[in-house]
Amino acid sequence: MHHIYTGDGKGKTTAAVGLAVRCAGSGRRVLFTQFLKPTKSGEIEAMEDMENMQIWLCPAEFGFTWQMTDEEKEEAKDIYERYIWDITRMVLQGNFSMLVMDEVIGACSAGLVNEDELMEMLEQFPDDMEVVLTGRNPSEQLCDWADYLTEMKKIKHPFDKGVKARKGIEY
Repeated sequence: MHHIYTGDGKGKTTAAVGLAVRCAGSGRRVLFTQFLKPTKSGEIEAMEDMENMQIWLCPAEFGFTWQMTDEEKEEAKDIYERYIWDITRMVLQGNFSMLVMDEVIGACSAGLVNEDELMEMLEQFPDDMEVVLTGRNPSEQLCDWADYLTEMKKIKHPFDKGVKARKGIEY
């Protein structure tokens, strides 16, 4: 099945991590990938030690899209294009039960990942593999592709009062 966690609220990555941990804890192999995250987060640190969990992070960090220069965006596009196809090769060779692509939807929305190439990649995957995508503003095409579509809605968040993201809570 295909899962999307989206919305303006906190919890998209947390939900994807929970599902990945559940899958790996059940003895199934998981590949966890991540886009747009500028630092290694606490959940990555914890999952790296888990049996059946393979973490494969993008080899470059770019920071937040709204802070990137045009040159950085072009570099990110080139690197993410290679990253997408490397993920494809890993999945096709790796016998995974689940693939998580955290923030890939955000990368598509920011124009850093070509959505048509992403869809082409997704169509190659085994039918019995769970695929989890996270990020804000999925296109109609991605929403139609999803079997599960869950929206996290922000009601209230400390960021609105100027509180910065806290290690161990938001990352």
